[in-house]
Amino acid sequence: MRTRPLKVALLGCGVVGSEVARIMTTHADDLTARIGAPVELAGVAVRRPDRVREGIDPALVTTDATALVKRGDIDVVVEVIGGIEPARTLITTAFEHGASVVSANKALLAQDGAALHAAADEHGKDLYYEAAVAGAIPLIRPLRESLAGDKINRVMGIVNGTTNFILDKMDSTGAGYQEALDEATALGYAEADPTADVEGFDAAAKAAILAGIAFHTRVRLDDVYREGMTEVTAADFASAKEMGCTIKLLAICERAADGASVTARVHPAMIPLSHPLASVRGAYNAVFVESDAAGQLMFYGPGAGGSPTASAVLGDLVAVCRNRLSDATGPGESAYAALPVSPMGDVVTRYHISLDVADKPGVLAQVATVFAEHGVSIDTVRQQGKDGEASLVVVTHRASDAALTGTVEALRKLDTVRGVASIMRVEGE
Repeated sequence: MRTRPLKVALLGCGVVGSEVARIMTTHADDLTARIGAPVELAGVAVRRPDRVREGIDPALVTTDATALVKRGDIDVVVEVIGGIEPARTLITTAFEHGASVVSANKALLAQDGAALHAAADEHGKDLYYEAAVAGAIPLIRPLRESLAGDKINRVMGIVNGTTNFILDKMDSTGAGYQEALDEATALGYAEADPTADVEGFDAAAKAAILAGIAFHTRVRLDDVYREGMTEVTAADFASAKEMGCTIKLLAICERAADGASVTARVHPAMIPLSHPLASVRGAYNAVFVESDAAGQLMFYGPGAGGSPTASAVLGDLVAVCRNRLSDATGPGESAYAALPVSPMGDVVTRYHISLDVADKPGVLAQVATVFAEHGVSIDTVRQQGKDGEASLVVVTHRASDAALTGTVEALRKLDTVRGVASIMRVEGE
């Protein structure tokens, strides 16, 4: 066994970083046995050096992250500071000075993953990022290694614990969105500013990463259609229950039927209670993968938090350290397919549309005519009327998003349609 330790620089020592440092210390003997050499925490870059960090030698703490990654004796840089800058510059600098990188930075990878992979390849180093998607759930490695010989057609999942907690509370208790958000905030599941979660930005970054790996195609954050869940109401859940469904915020990456393009999207959707994703409760994450040979696979577990995310970081750290010892690198970017990313209008699925209409004869016929004129076939219609007003719920057969958008625009122009109360896609059937 090699006796010289592999040196690790840790960028960031918040919830995740401090847990990474703790595990490296408490599990040092096991990590040494698994890797084949000792692993030493050689430096910790932070913004506030005066803060007490239990279990970390104050002599290791520095505010000069650039100097730390430039040291030349660092074997692996673990980046858990998040954001675009200075993370991007620090990672590329680490490659230039001989270190491999383990990152949990979904936003940076979704925006600049191709450039980071190119920098890693140029310098013959590893870039691993299991922790960037779905916390502790082993997902990145199975997609790019275990399923490397298969053809993946669809990846659909719940990849944000905050939104799943909120929607689960709305479903199980009948609470409104704000009430469920307040509970999530009080319990620490939601940030003081929950925008990144509830508006789908976090899930969209993860969808870009998953789509790129699954389809061997470069997919950037800008390629992902995104729709938040703040407009989901108790009435939507009531309608979903009548259909035998629930509502989840889903990240959906899929290959077109002809295999010539891909799409990536994040939005709320109704899914049947019989679907495995429907039973994912609380702040848990789950990803459902469909491929030619393996069929249907489900990955489930805690998708965030210090310990779960640190678990994924340490798994990558072990893999990268083993590669260092054998003077090898693991799989890098695979973008050979270079498939075009189609716009949201090309997506084909079913829809649940709730309309407020005048309660008088002929309204249903008018509405049905609009759907027919736009090539959207109606599956079921449910109408309830009271005091001259009515609620009309239409569930369609599969149609393109562009056709549905045109239908809704035309419906809004009808004098008998007071408003479009909600539009929800129906997935997983």
